Amino acid sequence: MSNSITFDASRLAHHKKRKLINQIALVLSLGAMSFGVFWLIWILIETVRLGLGGLNLAVFTEMTPPPMAETGGLANAIFGSVTMAALATLLGTPIGVMAGVYLAEYGKSTWLGRITQFINDILLSAPSIVIGLFIYAVVVDKMKSFSGFAGVLALALIVIPVVIRTTENMLALIPNALREAAYALGTPKWKVISAITLKAARAGVITGVLLAVARISGETAPLLFTALSNQFWTASLAEPMASLPVTIFKFAMSPYENWQKLAWAGVFIITIGVLFLNIAARVLLRNKH
Repeated sequence: MSNSITFDASRLAHHKKRKLINQIALVLSLGAMSFGVFWLIWILIETVRLGLGGLNLAVFTEMTPPPMAETGGLANAIFGSVTMAALATLLGTPIGVMAGVYLAEYGKSTWLGRITQFINDILLSAPSIVIGLFIYAVVVDKMKSFSGFAGVLALALIVIPVVIRTTENMLALIPNALREAAYALGTPKWKVISAITLKAARAGVITGVLLAVARISGETAPLLFTALSNQFWTASLAEPMASLPVTIFKFAMSPYENWQKLAWAGVFIITIGVLFLNIAARVLLRNKH
């Protein structure tokens, strides 16, 4: 009887200890979440307050102004950012999807697949400034000129590993029974991948592309070493090209009030754009499930 009482007391003490540890972990988790949310809300409030103050029609229709000018906008920077991000996405997405398909469908247990995964992991974790320096060394330095083309290549190198990882993960979630049923009907593997597995993983792949676009939309360091900037409107990829992140960096660090207002307007535009892309990605991912 005494042994039973001792055992029950031990179980009760162990239960109380686990409950206390659980409560401590819950409080610490809520505290960490509150700390992060506090700074996020503060950043958003300041971005909206200062960004809306500098937002007007001229921001979207006029070029970046000289210091102390009464008018001016970010039209050339917006155009440059959209152009380079769009071209980088168009360049990087097919490469990323095809590499992701190879890793998920062909290269799971091959030496080439393992090497590709290792390199992709390095690219995913590499600082963007390293990618910018790499493109500077192999493109800008050889061409003896900064260019929008170099900026596109740098951003594409950021897009590719994100799309590869997302495509590989989404294809891995497709049940093998779906593939086996198609093989049993005599469907060739390339047809199974293009018409069945990729179609089933379409929402997840698109989500990865949108997340990659959201990431490159605010990248500054790679563009400082590649596209640099341009005060004037240019659609030529062979010349230096303005972009919102670089323009924001330059204007925010200046002592001129008109440049600082435009910098905050640019921050607001990028924030809203990235927020929209993230919401779209979440909606697509939710619909998938």
